[in-house]
Amino acid sequence: MDKLTEALKDAPNLIPRKAVPALLGGLISRGYLQNLDSKGLGPKRAVIGRRVAYFKDDLIQWLASRMK
Repeated sequence: MDKLTEALKDAPNLIPRKAVPALLGGLISRGYLQNLDSKGLGPKRAVIGRRVAYFKDDLIQWLASRMK
């Protein structure tokens, strides 16, 4: 199991955007994710009404693609 998957193993399968900063220890802010989403550069998202969430696997894959 890789480090990202291990770090988020207890996270729910659908993660609200507002919960991401807490799950990542403040590494990425909600506003930063909003900006990336508006440019089409954020992780694949699910929109439910006015709320945005990310599937855990898609978020992990997106984070892994941004790691150096």
